[in-house]
Amino acid sequence: MKIAGMKSTTNRITRRRFLGAAAAAAAAPLIIPDRVLGLAGQVAPSNRITIGCIGLGGMGNGNLDSFLGQNDTMVLAVCDVDSNHLRGAAEKVNRHNRNNDCKAYKDFRELVARDDIDAISLATPDHWHAIPAVAALKSGKDVYGEKPLAHSIREQQAIVDACRKYGRVWQTGSWQRSVSNFREAVELVLNGYIGRITHVEVGLPTGGPGGSEQFTDPPEGFDYDFWVGPAPWAPYSKDRTHWNWRWQLDYGGGQLLDWIGHHCDIAHWGMGADYTGPVEVEATGEFPKEGLWNAPIHYTVTCKYANGVIYTIADSGSGKVRSGTKWIGTDGWVWVDRGGFDASNKAWLREGNAPKKINLLRSPGHHRNFLDCVKSRRTTLTPAEVAHRSATPGHLGMIAMQLGRKIRWNPDTEEIINDPVASSMLGRAMREPWQLG
Repeated sequence: MKIAGMKSTTNRITRRRFLGAAAAAAAAPLIIPDRVLGLAGQVAPSNRITIGCIGLGGMGNGNLDSFLGQNDTMVLAVCDVDSNHLRGAAEKVNRHNRNNDCKAYKDFRELVARDDIDAISLATPDHWHAIPAVAALKSGKDVYGEKPLAHSIREQQAIVDACRKYGRVWQTGSWQRSVSNFREAVELVLNGYIGRITHVEVGLPTGGPGGSEQFTDPPEGFDYDFWVGPAPWAPYSKDRTHWNWRWQLDYGGGQLLDWIGHHCDIAHWGMGADYTGPVEVEATGEFPKEGLWNAPIHYTVTCKYANGVIYTIADSGSGKVRSGTKWIGTDGWVWVDRGGFDASNKAWLREGNAPKKINLLRSPGHHRNFLDCVKSRRTTLTPAEVAHRSATPGHLGMIAMQLGRKIRWNPDTEEIINDPVASSMLGRAMREPWQLG
């Protein structure tokens, strides 16, 4: 899908703002309020990062709040196919900005085509990640995008390629990298306290059956056809869209792919596998027998890496693994979750008892890290390729689970070896007129 009038605008932020500020200065009064000059904790409008938000449901609304809370950003536009989401977000932005200037769009292409927006916050269902992401990158915009990176490996590769081609900054919403206990756990592993890693265990939430198959007309103000977008057409159900899209394979990947950008991202961080992947993947799963939702309830994915590490991802309800991330080595183990941090040697947990040569970035906050990198053009904590690599075992696991056989993977060429059927599942056909390009 090509969008007319888009061009790379890598250098437009400074030039555009300088000219705008100069023109404003010529006509400005001699007495200027502190907030305009960037004093009293404020940032001058000419130095703010302008943002457009696409997708304003659960995480999208939360990300909007985070960007509104930064004093060097200005949200100019919002976009959603649901009028209720859209109206509420626009009103929130206007209240915050104390004006009525926030533009509301139902079609992301109109927002992306604006040349006065520097960055995009993208929080759509998984099947809608790649198309707007690539369009935004192509238009010269930096992106804060929700996890997983995309709905398939091929779509993820397209985002990674676009980031490289257009020189854009990308931050994935794998915010656990910006939380201290996760960083400290990873530092222990990277500094060799557990010796050579032999096994990694990741526990994710257990899925469930459900979803009403009573089909109705979509509610007024909800553009359901646009919401379905590139996915196969299916009749509307109240349990198909919004939060529940996650549990349907045409739009998401169940708990496995919904959480892979969290605990599995942390696992790869500690493994030093941010830019590589497994060489073998096999998986088993239990799928719902009734209802609309068809993502696996129980699942186990076992991966082997070239260095011999065995990496197991399973739902914690199976009893096979503990919730969170656990690295097991020749000299001990480290485990971390949102509610805890533990190790085989309790002395490692006490400050000053485990000196480190490898010290990771002390994040100022995940959204703040993104904004800082928009300004500096440095790499974020979770750039596109890192998110792509950490989600790859989950995508391959889903393929292996559905086919019922082991997959051999080349992490260098990013291709499945000697299995044409499995290889065909690395991407998904898109419903007309949508295409990635």
